[in-house]
Amino acid sequence: MSIWSDMRTFSTVPGARRLLGALFFYGIGLGILAPMNSIYLSDSIGLVKGEIVSIFSISALLNMIVTITVGAYSDRMKHKKPIALTAAVICMIGLLVYMRADDYTGALIGMCIAAAPSGLIMGQLFAISRHHFTQLAPSLVEMAQIWLRSSLSVGFFSGLLIGANLYVLATFQGVLWGNIGGYAALVLLLTLHRELDSTTKKENSSSNSVTGEPFSLLMLLAILLIACADSIRGLYLPLVVKELFGRAEIASYIWSVQAIFELLLMTVSGYWAARYGTKPILIIGGVSAIICYAVYVWSPPLLLFFLVQPLYSLFVSIKFGVAMGYVQRMFLARSGFGASLYECIILMATLVGYVLPLIIDGYHPFLFYIPMSIVVAALLMIGWTMMTEKRNNLVRRKRDDASTFRAAGS
Repeated sequence: MSIWSDMRTFSTVPGARRLLGALFFYGIGLGILAPMNSIYLSDSIGLVKGEIVSIFSISALLNMIVTITVGAYSDRMKHKKPIALTAAVICMIGLLVYMRADDYTGALIGMCIAAAPSGLIMGQLFAISRHHFTQLAPSLVEMAQIWLRSSLSVGFFSGLLIGANLYVLATFQGVLWGNIGGYAALVLLLTLHRELDSTTKKENSSSNSVTGEPFSLLMLLAILLIACADSIRGLYLPLVVKELFGRAEIASYIWSVQAIFELLLMTVSGYWAARYGTKPILIIGGVSAIICYAVYVWSPPLLLFFLVQPLYSLFVSIKFGVAMGYVQRMFLARSGFGASLYECIILMATLVGYVLPLIIDGYHPFLFYIPMSIVVAALLMIGWTMMTEKRNNLVRRKRDDASTFRAAGS
């Protein structure tokens, strides 16, 4: 089937548009705050680098624990929607506490309340959507996941533009209220969505059209490193850009360039992965990231920061689309755990990524040597896995040929 016919089929699936809209508005809420978060802690509350990192690290650790614990339990539940709704409401309460913080303790408490359950939202939404499309459109399960992730990303980068303008017009308070608005829209659309019973046996029979992946700890580690590199860039690029060019909102404008390419590149990389395999596409994404990090280290003129964004968008598209589907396919029979495990990997990467750059003082572009080295290590792991699989397949083929030859001789 062609991309266009798949998209038309996707649009006719009941509930697909609500899921798409829920993730889009959730992405807007995240995008409004993301590039401004570290600057808010630095400029408005007056925290230093170590304090900022500790707040993000502690909240990410709590988020990781909550996500994987509840995610493992959620597969026993008929409906996962209440988990996501409860998490969204708690996040909104946490943001209200966060925006009133005036010292390290207040910021830490607010961030922990706002962030600790947030992984449940994405993890459970993707578990809900995987089951939804497995039931109603099994041939579109993987591409539906990618398009839903694309909707989140397009919303995220739309939120970057909104957040930059809210910052100019209404300072950080406007940014934080915009973040709460994104959560509110998510709650509304998710409330209207009719979730299918996730414990029905129909899923097992329908999901035969989707091929699972063998469990690979080395590949999970490689994806963790890829996500870790991106998390370093996510936290420190706004601070480095502010250091170089003196304007906090420029980071939002740089990231927003990715929105133009996100849907297209996620779709294309998804079809590439289906045709050529996940691992070669992950390597393409990693090489793209290395090129971008090398440009950042060079401390180029502002124009080049914008020009390399489409290349980084390819890396992010592959990380969020192709890698997410790969991890979920390792656990086809446990959609809640599989989706939560991917979110847990992202959170663990965030935790490590926040801490590593502490070895470099200040916000110098040399920080990006760290994610560059991490991606190189990840690509070596992926390459090793590909060579091992190729060698095992060759040994297996020779063994099968020998068995066939002996059977023919007898």
